[in-house]
Amino acid sequence: MTQSERRRYLIEELLSEQPQYRDMEIPDDMEEQKRLLRSLMNIRAPRPIGKEFLKVQDEYLSAEVKEKGITDCEFLPASPVNSRLILWRGDITTLKADAIVNAANSALRGCFVPCHSCVDNIIHSVSGIQLRLACDELMARQGHEEPTGKAKITPAFNLPCRYVLHTVGPIVHGQLTEHHCRQLAGCYQSCMELAADNGLKSIAFCCISTGEFHFPQKKAAEIAVQTVAEFLQADAQIERVIFNVFKQEDYDIYKDLIL
Repeated sequence: MTQSERRRYLIEELLSEQPQYRDMEIPDDMEEQKRLLRSLMNIRAPRPIGKEFLKVQDEYLSAEVKEKGITDCEFLPASPVNSRLILWRGDITTLKADAIVNAANSALRGCFVPCHSCVDNIIHSVSGIQLRLACDELMARQGHEEPTGKAKITPAFNLPCRYVLHTVGPIVHGQLTEHHCRQLAGCYQSCMELAADNGLKSIAFCCISTGEFHFPQKKAAEIAVQTVAEFLQADAQIERVIFNVFKQEDYDIYKDLIL
């Protein structure tokens, strides 16, 4: 199968699951097809699917990741302040590391809004539908929503990293409080503990809670760096912690803290 044939096959299979969409016409434009495929993956409930679909999906997503290019965290320059800290601006779904951190919601099953720009949606879209299934299994076993400041670990499936750590950051409505700050510190602490407990050597954090959850960026970065640095003082196992940013504004904030 070519990449185009894989994409069309996946779209047709996902459309066939939805009675209201079975007669939808698949666009000819490649970018429109990609957007439709991602949308169908985003809205799909966590339920089983056939092995052939997963085989084709994995081939398709792996090829898409390779086409975007993979950055190996081992070759990223370290901070002159702390040799175990790294600042990197780029797409976290292209990063090869032991784990990347996903800023999840309390349901922990990914973002269901088609093609939403949040990191939760992007990570699930690149990983594949297995990630939602794995999260659903964890949450069904837990029996309640994920508390703010805690973390869970799953395989990364089609991402170039090995694992995804899912953490729920605080939602800031109105004034920032000390409680919000403690909760955010808990996210970083929980992820570091989970990484250490699972023998991981490298972990990449996104900017937890600073997007849809409205945590002030500068304060969030200060909490992130302080919490991680303090953890590393007592831990010799984790070798590289990457602070991944996407916006120049966030890069400049972290640059003042660790470069």
